[in-house]
Amino acid sequence: MEWPPEALTGVVVRGDNAAVLPALPDGAFGLIYLDPPFNTGRTQARRPLRTVRSENGSRIGFAGRRYEQVRGTVTSYDDAFADYWAFLEPRLEQAWRLLADDGTLYLHLDYREVHYAKVLLDALFGRDCFLNEIIWAYDYGARTKRRWPAKHDTILVYVKDPDRYWFDTAQIDREPYLAPGLVTAEKAARGKLPTDVWWHTIVSPTGREKTGYPTQKPEAVLRRIVAASSRPGDWVLDAFAGSGTLGAVAASLGRRFVLIDSNPAAIAVMRRRLGVAGVDYR
Repeated sequence: MEWPPEALTGVVVRGDNAAVLPALPDGAFGLIYLDPPFNTGRTQARRPLRTVRSENGSRIGFAGRRYEQVRGTVTSYDDAFADYWAFLEPRLEQAWRLLADDGTLYLHLDYREVHYAKVLLDALFGRDCFLNEIIWAYDYGARTKRRWPAKHDTILVYVKDPDRYWFDTAQIDREPYLAPGLVTAEKAARGKLPTDVWWHTIVSPTGREKTGYPTQKPEAVLRRIVAASSRPGDWVLDAFAGSGTLGAVAASLGRRFVLIDSNPAAIAVMRRRLGVAGVDYR
């Protein structure tokens, strides 16, 4: 890939990231966010619903107009790998190479694999380059009665150089104090900086942000990452781009992006979400 892409907001590449990543230059990205399949052992699928006007519809709305719900096509991907780490390790090696010297990697996983990833990243980056284990906690969806329901993901944060990485607390959104009466009125009004536990709901199935993609992450979670660990004008990378949330957030914050995904459904979602102005689809 010719680098840097001139006068572009971003680049979206349809292809296997194992083939695309080696074509990118060393140290090109101030921030890399990776949200790989979680290796759940099952196919992830979502069939979105949409409501349309219909003279014979069973639902009645404003002014007596009739509507019906239409099921969209199934968006799915295979989330089972015989050898998950043979799949992920070379991509993490590429991520280390592609990070700028002051860059930061965010690896988003769940409880099934994150402990293995920590050991692997300690070896690849060095334990002194481990910055945080972020817990993204949410409270939505089915609940088992056979164990404690799993309602969080884990995001491992590593930096290329522990003495040079970029982290801008002034740009991070603030949260309300849980006990505002214990701090000054000025502090309570300003709010507090988030800790390494982030409470935020998943993308609402009926919200305006939803795209219908099965693994879509909330923009607020990605916005916090991008604001803290990149500068305006930086290039950021998502090699498992899915619905393109990193690209949408990066563009809104004045960053430039490269998004990679091999799923045609993901590319279609990103085209609708990101548009074509300033974005090169390859």
